[in-house]
Amino acid sequence: MPKFKNFTLKKYLDVLSDRAPVPGGGSAAALTAALGCALISMVARYSLGKGKGKQIESRIEKLLKQSEKYRAQFLTLVDLDAEAYLKVVKARKGTAAQKKAAAKAAAKVPLVACRLCYNAVALTPYLVEHGNKYLLSDVQVAVEFLTAAFNSAMVNVEVNQ
Repeated sequence: MPKFKNFTLKKYLDVLSDRAPVPGGGSAAALTAALGCALISMVARYSLGKGKGKQIESRIEKLLKQSEKYRAQFLTLVDLDAEAYLKVVKARKGTAAQKKAAAKAAAKVPLVACRLCYNAVALTPYLVEHGNKYLLSDVQVAVEFLTAAFNSAMVNVEVNQ
């Protein structure tokens, strides 16, 4: 299976819109969350070097490292979700136990995405308070992306349980 995380945006969207089982909603949710984390990282970078003191700078640097870590994890989930769903598709020809096991395994990936979304949103209040004031709308968009990704991933958790 190709690594969707390495596709161009256009190619990913073209493949997402195809009549194919993957990528699908779970993969798109993970990508949406990665976009949210990218915005958090951007705001953090613009907030550094503004003379706000060592303690604030240090905290923003840590926040930046964490948002980048989450972004990388979400990109990995773009592909892991697709792999898990392909196993669900394959299990459709199997026994009831095989179908149930594949669905249960498929629920794990979006559950991880939900937890990461929650953690990523938790990074934003500090940026609202101490970040670049001209980029508050970008923080809000990041939260909206992460919230949408959380809700979308939760749909997949519920469907697969």
